Amino acid sequence: MTPTTVLAYDGCDTCRKARKWLESKGISHTVRPIVSAPPTVAELRAWVPASGVGLRKWLNTSGQSYRALGKTAVDAAGDEALLAWLAADGKLVKRPVLVRGETVLVGFDPARWEAALGG
Repeated sequence: MTPTTVLAYDGCDTCRKARKWLESKGISHTVRPIVSAPPTVAELRAWVPASGVGLRKWLNTSGQSYRALGKTAVDAAGDEALLAWLAADGKLVKRPVLVRGETVLVGFDPARWEAALGG
């Protein structure tokens, strides 16, 4: 079976819900702490296209890190700056991020996760 990794933050309610959902479906997974081990630029370069959502959808727009940067700065930033910011600050990344082989899911949507993972 292809290993499943979830990049998550312990203080995130959505991450806890996603992990409980995985457990309820019997989907074994490892958790990578997104704050201390955020996705690398190389991982993001592979995962963003695999996720099927644009790079800007990877931003946690409700978090303090986003607010600290400011919407104006984020809107003006190019993709390279965004990749660097996301790789430097796991709290800037929308979470959780699930990676299983070629499947990459950003944020928790039970219906989307069910369609992608079954269980």
